[in-house]
This record gives sequence, structure tokens and C-alpha cells, in this order.
Amino acid sequence: MAGWLEFEKPLLELEQRIDELRSFADDQNLDVAKELARLESKAEDLRKQIYGKLTRWQVTQIARHPRRPYTLDYVRMLGIDFTELHGDRRFRDDEAIVAGFGHLNSRKVVIVGHQKGRDTKQNIQRNFGMAHPEGYRKALRVMKLGAKFGRPIITFVDTPGAWPGIGAEERGQAEAIAVNLFEMSHLPVPIVIVVIGEGGSGGALGIGVGDRVLMLEYSIYSVISPEGCASILFRDAARASQAADAMKITAKDLSELGVIDETVPEPPGGAHRDPEAAGRAVGEAIERHLSELEQMGSVELVRKRLAKFMAMGEFKEV
Repeated sequence: MAGWLEFEKPLLELEQRIDELRSFADDQNLDVAKELARLESKAEDLRKQIYGKLTRWQVTQIARHPRRPYTLDYVRMLGIDFTELHGDRRFRDDEAIVAGFGHLNSRKVVIVGHQKGRDTKQNIQRNFGMAHPEGYRKALRVMKLGAKFGRPIITFVDTPGAWPGIGAEERGQAEAIAVNLFEMSHLPVPIVIVVIGEGGSGGALGIGVGDRVLMLEYSIYSVISPEGCASILFRDAARASQAADAMKITAKDLSELGVIDETVPEPPGGAHRDPEAAGRAVGEAIERHLSELEQMGSVELVRKRLAKFMAMGEFKEV
């Protein structure tokens, strides 16, 4: 079951049968093409059936999958010639956020993103993708430097939330995120945001204000984690699946609510099953939106960006 989620177990069993049959046929030099084709067709139908009716909690599990591509994976897959910059010039470097300059094809861009680790050592180094205030200050420093030279900005969002530790609070976590919200709203260059996994709370918003907000098909974006919401509302974190349904945190939900601009389709089974295909889909979407945004002047960009976010949410006076 390594790398497989519980609801995928029927598909896992079928794919194991396919692998066993293929291996046996190779060893015995047998022609089993028809049987393999039948089983592969059955697996494809089962995959569509499972992924065609995912619950919001199941989407959350996929968004958190440990083999899902992270920011630096997309940088590699998009062929970005990336030069990372470090430090916020106030306290230290925060490795939960990567930021720097690069070339996306012929376009000079700024890249900023949350970065998680693949194992315990890396996750400690990256703080599980949960940034301190110096991470958000580093991100803003690099974005403002890029804006000075007219470079469009691409950010990759993937965090459970900003780090809530005492040290982070002492160094102004809320203030750092708030300043980023204000400053990103007014940067005079195109900004494309891509939620590639978890988009958690202010930790996501700290690099999440842009002209276009995209979400991968099996990513999530919410004001709090389902577990956190369940703990507060129900006094029981075990009711996270119920909270996920209530919060409407999937790309489909947020597209219908007008919070995001596009859902980027993922390969069958999620981005971790075919990272290169996911990378191509993300790259195509980024290129398309940047091409559209580059037709606008800086004044129009900022005006539309502010109007976009100010229009979110509805209320009625009674």
C-alpha cells in the first residue's frame, strides 16, 4: 500500500494482477496480450469510476500525497533556468519558501513557492512547507526586485499554513503576511498563482495575491485545514471529513464560487502518478495566462487585480 491511499485499494489490487500477469508472461514467453488489454481496460474504467466521485476529504488526501510534485519539481519540469536568492536581509533565510529569478522559455520571470521535503531530514530543513515571517519577507524582497526589472511573477502555493510558533509570532508573522497582501496587490507586473497541493490559510495568501489564481484539479484551498476547522467547530479533529464538505475547499468548489480563475487538469490518479504530464499542463496554463496579462499596462493590471479580490465574498444587510 506504500504510496497508495485507502480508497485506491481496489485499483491497486487490479494493477498488481496486471503486473504479475505481465511478469509471468515474460518469464514463460507467453502471449497474453488479449488478457492484458482486458485487465488494463478494466483498470482504466475503475480509475475513472474512483476519481469521478471523490469526496472533498479524499481530494485533501491526494493534495497532501508525499509523492506529489513540489515547487522545485515544477521548476525542473518546466525547464526553468532558476537562480535561487536567499535571506530576507533582516533575520535569516527560510527554506520553507524558495525564491529567485529564472527563464521560462524566452521569458524572464520571478519564481516563488513553498517547498516541502521528501523525508524527515528534508521536512525538518523545510519546516514541512510552513514559512516563518522571514520567508514571506524574502518572497516579497525577490518579487519587488523582479518588479523593478519588469519581470512577471509566478508563485507555487503548497503549505498547510504559516508556522504558528512563538518565534514566528515574536518576529511578526501576521504583519509579514499582511504586508505581502498589500504589496502584491500593487506590484505593476503580471502575477500568476498556482495552487499545487495545499493552500492553507494566511500561509497560502502570503504569496497568493495575483492576476490569475489557478488550482490543480486535486489541490485544496481554504481558510483553515479541515482538522483545524473540526477541532474548533466540533471539538473533534476526527470529523475533518465533515468539515471539508462544509468548507468547500476543492478546485471545483472554488471555481464555482469565483475564487479561482482556472482548474488545471491532472493525470489520472493525480499529479504524483505522472509528474511530467502534470508539469506540461501547468506550464501550458502559465504560458497562456502570462501571454494574456502581458497585453495589459501596469495601471490596468493593478486596477483589475484589486477589483478581482475586492469582489470576492457576498453579504446582505438586514
